[in-house]
Amino acid sequence: MIDQILQYNREFVASKGYERFATDKYPDKKIAIVTCMDTRLVELLPAALGLRNGDVKIIKNAGATITNPFDSTMRSLLVAVYELGVNEIMIIGHTGCGVQGMDAEEMLHLMRSRGISEEHIRLMEHCGIDLKAWLHGFEDTDLAIHETVDLVRNHPLMPEGISVAGYVMDSYTGALRPIS
Repeated sequence: MIDQILQYNREFVASKGYERFATDKYPDKKIAIVTCMDTRLVELLPAALGLRNGDVKIIKNAGATITNPFDSTMRSLLVAVYELGVNEIMIIGHTGCGVQGMDAEEMLHLMRSRGISEEHIRLMEHCGIDLKAWLHGFEDTDLAIHETVDLVRNHPLMPEGISVAGYVMDSYTGALRPIS
């Protein structure tokens, strides 16, 4: 599959398909969006929000949540605010998220079945990583998005005046529902 993607890429570049996407690194709408990596949102989210290339910074992860105030998603938001002029942040979860109800024990079982040794699992735990907490999903999407909004709003490095709001998107229609 990767070979097919690389072939397509060569053809895309040769035909100058990139020209219609030309923009710079600064988001025109001064918004950053944290959303889920779910495949249903790849085209749906920008289409449902009327976004074009160059409009916003989109940061994707599993579940559209920030579980640690020093993770890469939070770092990306701080870069967006301080380096790229973002002044509004949207946290957008979605219905039917795969992280909802995700079970850490099941994930560890799947890791073991794919050849991850007990030694490596113990090493992670010895290094202070609580794998069960790190790999655990959430039970309530609204609550998970609310907690992420709260973490971003109250982050000690987030400046005053940055608007942060949370939403849940319908994975089928693209409709947004605000989370208070």
